[in-house]
Amino acid sequence: MTDRQRELGTEFQRLHEAPGTFIMANPPDAGSAVLLANMGFPALGTTSAGIAFQMGRADKIGALSNEEALAEIQRIVEAAPVPVSADLEGGLGGSADEVHATYRQAIDIGLAGGSIEDTADDTGRALLEPEEAADRVAAARDAIDATGRPFILTARAECYLTGHPEPFKEAMRRIHMYRDAGADCLYVPGIADPDEIRELVREAGRPINVLARLGTDPLSFDDLKALGVKRISIGSGLARYAFKAYERAAKQMLDDGRFDFMEDTLSVGKLNKLFTG
Repeated sequence: MTDRQRELGTEFQRLHEAPGTFIMANPPDAGSAVLLANMGFPALGTTSAGIAFQMGRADKIGALSNEEALAEIQRIVEAAPVPVSADLEGGLGGSADEVHATYRQAIDIGLAGGSIEDTADDTGRALLEPEEAADRVAAARDAIDATGRPFILTARAECYLTGHPEPFKEAMRRIHMYRDAGADCLYVPGIADPDEIRELVREAGRPINVLARLGTDPLSFDDLKALGVKRISIGSGLARYAFKAYERAAKQMLDDGRFDFMEDTLSVGKLNKLFTG
């Protein structure tokens, strides 16, 4: 590990320990990672869905090989001047031993953190048994501790996204198990009710990540900060926004024969300056 990697890992730990709330934006590629870091985001998180989309793949487990996924993540790590945490899905493996190997690789490429989720198959609609999921968290923790390197392990309880009949109750049961297995940060994607978030923060005993989302009464940064949320991420939101912008521009060209979108782009000069440091 280089001194710079250790500094970034230590900085990522500090962000989780310091008072307040921070946004961990999620770039799908190295170029957007450079842009976001230079705009002032203190840390970045990769998005498995965003990476898959920009490679022309569907968002599902196994859409990329482990080698492809880690190569894309490494490009982001090498480009970004801030700590990067990786969306490592279920640990990129079907067993605790495979999870252990994944996290050793993740640390070797310079990541400051990584997440592990508890979905059981490539549909993303079923959950692992909580004991098996906790064993995977423990395997990741063991791999991290064996290196002695600063690294934030985030454990995800996917109860809301998999349609569990009692998602909050089950998520609370699981996050306690994942915490005890060695998770540094806990994440329940899909949770949106302020009272549930408040209870999650109060009971978790670890920093909480919340996925920003819209709805009938969306929560703002200030709302989530007041609830005690430590970290806010946006998942594949930026990647999907970029594809929507492509679609709008393409429709303008095809349907209207117009190119007005060209007036609302970053200049070549600004991008060249950004990417030459």
